[in-house]
Amino acid sequence: MAKTKTDNMDSNHRVSRPAAGDDVLERLLRHLTYLGLTHTQATLDDVLAWATRERPGHTTLLEHVLGAEVDHKSAARLERRIKTSGLVERKTLEAFDWDFQPSLDKTLVLELARLDFVRRHDDLVITGKSGTGKSHVLKALGLRACARGISLRYARCVDLLADLHAGLADGSYSRRLKAWARPELLIIDDVGLGQVRQRDDEPTAAHTLFNLVDRRHGKLSTAVTSNIDLRQWGRYLGDATVAAAILDRLAQTSIRIDIDGPSYRDFLAKRRAKEHGLVDDAA
Repeated sequence: MAKTKTDNMDSNHRVSRPAAGDDVLERLLRHLTYLGLTHTQATLDDVLAWATRERPGHTTLLEHVLGAEVDHKSAARLERRIKTSGLVERKTLEAFDWDFQPSLDKTLVLELARLDFVRRHDDLVITGKSGTGKSHVLKALGLRACARGISLRYARCVDLLADLHAGLADGSYSRRLKAWARPELLIIDDVGLGQVRQRDDEPTAAHTLFNLVDRRHGKLSTAVTSNIDLRQWGRYLGDATVAAAILDRLAQTSIRIDIDGPSYRDFLAKRRAKEHGLVDDAA
């Protein structure tokens, strides 16, 4: 039977209907923009290709799309938490050389990695010579805290004190102190390294650090590494009495770890020198 003109027009109309599909796609993109589903919007072509190829059920398709969006947003939030925490180096416990440092209780560190001590508002003090892995452990715990959504601030002791002392000069000391006192976990790294600021017309470093530790004591967790014996804090911070008060507060709620072992940095330096022929094998 021959096609009528109307049939031909309908046929031609159906052939040109992809424009309707384009309308649906445009609406879909507007919906994704409005809802802030940026990852799905950016990968929509791949999602549609996957759906065409795999032909998943409706529930599976929805879970696939939303699951990818959740993963993307979670990763982005983690990146923001790490960036704002001040944690530059991303150390992990998986990368720690436990065999090189047998004096370190691996079981205890892995228990700390559960971060229950943060929930209990306990403090953590790790002492030992430079290069023994103190900072590695704390940075790894800090990274896990970020992954768990625990608010974190990290700083070397000398940098933290410099920031607070800058607040004395520009009138922002109270605001800065409040910011440092706020996070659920505060990591103060490398007490004993670097030159702390000492001026007769300003509080000593000991007073500055005491104000921070005292404000957090019993309420939030503070983790500290020290490259010097705790008895030397008074000399380093400029006031033995106030330094003793800091340690007294930390002692009340702290978990103590002392790493009595060799320097891993020295070990790596010697190994690199040997590889480049800078030392004799017999040395």
